[in-house]
Amino acid sequence: MELLFIGDVVGSIGRDMITEYLPQLKKAYRPTVTVINGENAAAGRGITEKIYKQFLEQGANAVTLGNHAWDNRDIFEFIDDAKYLVRPANFPEGTPGTGLVFIKSNQLEVAVINMQGRAFMTDLDDPFRKMDELIEQAAARTNIIFVDFHAETTSEKQAMGWYVDGRVTAIVGTHTHVQTSDNRILPKGTAYLTDVGMTGPYDGILGMDKDASLRRFLTAMPTRFEVPKAGRGLLSGCMISINDTTGRASKIERILINEDHPFTM
Repeated sequence: MELLFIGDVVGSIGRDMITEYLPQLKKAYRPTVTVINGENAAAGRGITEKIYKQFLEQGANAVTLGNHAWDNRDIFEFIDDAKYLVRPANFPEGTPGTGLVFIKSNQLEVAVINMQGRAFMTDLDDPFRKMDELIEQAAARTNIIFVDFHAETTSEKQAMGWYVDGRVTAIVGTHTHVQTSDNRILPKGTAYLTDVGMTGPYDGILGMDKDASLRRFLTAMPTRFEVPKAGRGLLSGCMISINDTTGRASKIERILINEDHPFTM
C-alpha cells in the first residue's frame, strides 16, 4: 500500500496546486490512499463544504484539519455529515465532528487520526492520552493507522513520534507550514516526519502576504494577514510505503514542488 499525504492547503493558490498536480502525483506514485490537510483552504481560514467536496472529487480519501478548523462558520453546517473530514480528536467532548475516520481500499482499511499539540497552542485535552484511546479504537479494526499531528514545536512532535512508534503506521506533522528534512522510519516501524510543509503561495511568509508580515516585524503594530490570491505556487507532501500485512512502514519520501523544484514524471 502507498499513502500520499499533502500538507496544509492555503487559499486559492494552494487549491490550484492540488488541481494541477494531484492528478500527476497519482499517475506517478499510484497511491492507494490520499489524505489532504485542508484547515487553511478557505482563504487561509478554515474550510467550506464546497472545498471539502472538491478535494474528494479530485481524489482525496480524507481531509484533516487543525487549530483553524472553526475559522469558517460554514463548517458547523456540514461537519457532522462529512464522513471523511477529520478534526483534532482532542477537542473537548461535545465538539462537532470526529477525530478518527476509516477508509476502505482494496479489501483493506486505513484509520486516519487527527490530533493537535498543546505547546504554544490552545490548551486542549492531553494529546498523548487521547492518542492512546484512539489507537486502541483504531487497532480493533485495522493495523494500518495514519496520524496527522498538528502541532507547533518540533520537540512535542518528536516526543509523540517516539510515543507511538510501533503502534501506528505513520505520524506526520502539520501546522508550521515549513517542510522539514527528517523523514525516517523509527525503530519499531513507524514512518515519521516532523512537518510535511504547506501547499500554497511560494512567495509569502507561511502562506500569508509577505509585506504584511514584514510590517508586523518592523513596526510591532497590529496587522491583518491576508493570503495572496495570485503568484507562484508550492506543493508539499510525502509518500509512505506500507506493508499490508504488518501495517508497518518501509519508506517515507518527501515531495516538494515549486519553480525551484519542478515536478517531473
